[in-house]
Amino acid sequence: MPHCAPEQLALAALAEPLPADDAAHLASCPACQAEVASLRRPVDVLAVPSLSGTAPEVVPPPRVWEAIAAATGVSGAAREEPPVADVVELRPRRNRNRWLTLAAAVLVGGVAGGAVVALRPDDLGTVVAATALDPLATDDTSGRAEVREADGSRSLQVDLDAPDLTDGYYEVWVMEPDAVRMVPVGVVHRGDTVLPLPDGIDLGAYPVVDVSVEPMDGDPTHSGVSVARGQLS
Repeated sequence: MPHCAPEQLALAALAEPLPADDAAHLASCPACQAEVASLRRPVDVLAVPSLSGTAPEVVPPPRVWEAIAAATGVSGAAREEPPVADVVELRPRRNRNRWLTLAAAVLVGGVAGGAVVALRPDDLGTVVAATALDPLATDDTSGRAEVREADGSRSLQVDLDAPDLTDGYYEVWVMEPDAVRMVPVGVVHRGDTVLPLPDGIDLGAYPVVDVSVEPMDGDPTHSGVSVARGQLS
């Protein structure tokens, strides 16, 4: 079976149900699982309070509106404000197009207060593996990571003792012992963070839990700056 289409991977990153064939393929394909994990990353970043604050509005320059007008045939001239009417709140509807739009918006960093993929630390199930996260080099970051299993699903709970970052954020990875291959799990913050583990990932092959500092540069690869690490047992 060919790999999942990009729109299906985007839905999976938002924890939306997939067609049976795509779900079965994703459960057995490390490449698609890694892609979903990388798509979850911007959603997780937006779920970190220190990274999701409201930024001041920036007024687009006139050339932006001129380009929109030229592309759509709609006049870019200012218009009078319409009269204010009563707003009737509609019941939210779940549909495929809405989530595809949201996925696209998240991937370009256009969503404020985005969807949260991280699990709650309630009813996490049984601890099946754990490790201390020891500081690397002269860093003072440490903590503990636990793999928990409940109802056939696994999650990674990270209790991180780390300094607050003014530029960048912490991300957790699972990797091979030689650090040649690695899979991103998600963004973590100081204190407890619980993240879903990619379906089907073999923690026997990827037993090392690594915490890195990542810059806000849009690059999904590891920065090379690890601050804490441990091996699951």
